[in-house]
Amino acid sequence: MNDLLNCSTEDTSGLTPIEIALGIDNDGMTTARKLHEFLGMDKSNFSRWAKTNIEENEFYDEDKDWRGFVIMTNGNECRDYKLTTDFAKHLSMSSHSAKGKIARDYFVSVEDGAKKMILQFQDMSPQLQYMIRVEQEQKRQAQELAEVKELAQNSADRVESIREVVALDTTSWREDTRNLINKIAQELGGGQAFQQVRAESYDLLEKRMGVSLKQRLTNKRRRMADEGICKSKRDKLSLVDIIADDKKLIEGYTAIVKEMTIRYGVA
Repeated sequence: MNDLLNCSTEDTSGLTPIEIALGIDNDGMTTARKLHEFLGMDKSNFSRWAKTNIEENEFYDEDKDWRGFVIMTNGNECRDYKLTTDFAKHLSMSSHSAKGKIARDYFVSVEDGAKKMILQFQDMSPQLQYMIRVEQEQKRQAQELAEVKELAQNSADRVESIREVVALDTTSWREDTRNLINKIAQELGGGQAFQQVRAESYDLLEKRMGVSLKQRLTNKRRRMADEGICKSKRDKLSLVDIIADDKKLIEGYTAIVKEMTIRYGVA
């Protein structure tokens, strides 16, 4: 259990030792792969472990306690999961690994400490108990006020995000759609997520508009070659450029990115 108590010397913003060990972020979330690594389990069994303990877990719900997303590992698409703090703690305690035993011992020690504090409180004088209750109430009120302020700020941020989505039009669509896709990617963990979200937007556009962007890209490069345009310029041509050639595709693409922004909870 000392591994948990000494797991970090960094500023942890009020996180408990077990939360630090589980890699809980500022949003109160961690990932299944971080948890799986913490528990010291066989990496080759991750998919089966995740299916049994996360996807088929009858006590915890998708989009409330966990949600899946895709990451790139060694050039391959792999599935990972965002987990709430409570769900991650539950999984750590239910694990039969050595680290799972450490986690269970930790929570038992926390409960024992809480019981000890209760007994100490009961032995105090009524006056001292009253003073402690007053201080606790002040802290509770301060916490509630902080939560209200945070909620107000989150609401303001959400309103601003919605404004960005609503303001997305066909004049500055290139930059605007890129910014929104980047926000979605950051929500999914950053890194390779941007390319994955961008690819999803293209796929949705092709299905909705009944076109092949790649085929159009190939055709345009051939026409440019016939016109004697150098290869370096032809190679720089992208699917976004193909969308830019067709007003209907621009309208369809901006609509799709708006929908994705809302679906991923960014707006």
